[in-house]
Amino acid sequence: MTIAGSDSGAGAGIQADLKTFAALGVYGTSAIVAITAQNTRGVFAIAEVPEEVIAIQIDSVLEDIGADAIKTGMLSSPSIVETVADRLEAWGIRSLVVDPVMVAKSGDNLLQPAAVAAVKRSLLPLALVVTPNIPEAVVLSGRPAGTVAEIHDAARAIADLGPAYVVMKGGHREGAPVDIVFDGKCFTELSADRIATTNDHGTGDTLSAAIAAYLAHGRDPLAAIAGAKAYLTEALRHSYAVGEGHSPVNHFHGVTLSRDITLG
Repeated sequence: MTIAGSDSGAGAGIQADLKTFAALGVYGTSAIVAITAQNTRGVFAIAEVPEEVIAIQIDSVLEDIGADAIKTGMLSSPSIVETVADRLEAWGIRSLVVDPVMVAKSGDNLLQPAAVAAVKRSLLPLALVVTPNIPEAVVLSGRPAGTVAEIHDAARAIADLGPAYVVMKGGHREGAPVDIVFDGKCFTELSADRIATTNDHGTGDTLSAAIAAYLAHGRDPLAAIAGAKAYLTEALRHSYAVGEGHSPVNHFHGVTLSRDITLG
């Protein structure tokens, strides 16, 4: 299940998450917390869904269909963060992946400054995995994260807030995009090729959704994180241009579509 905002350009948010779930062979459900008007060039409007409707979406899906894993994405406001955390805690969700979405690829703010405290206070203590990029990690930890030593210190500070696994994403670092994973005791580095492309809209959403999908398949957290990174790398490698700005990754790069379909 994904709990996030809707992206009308379908490159990030709920749409990217559901594409990822489908590509990785799990049934995806959703609770939409905000509707955005956006394309590959920017975010032009955000309309938040009322908190009571968000809560009912989560409850209605979980009481009927259930969820082997859940991810959160853009939550935008403190009241939305608190509502989502309340329902996840009430349902006893264990396999929770938190993507602390703060800024869109276009540079538009997606998380209100006041909501950061709510994420730290109410959501991160429930998380199995949290996936900040370097700028997000700086905000969450209150520490610099430039050198490897600083990244380690920031990861420890974030882990102290509650999540069992902290994935410090390496896309903002120089050189190879090495993700550093902290499990509360040890650090593991996950490396991959840096793909030279501007088709990188929704990378964070896609990674966190892939982690949730692999958790739903029964992989242990570190294996789920490693599998998600490999999936995202190939989605970047096989991406293609859509629109005039930052195009999305190719979520279905590994899916072979049948040409023997008859439309009735």
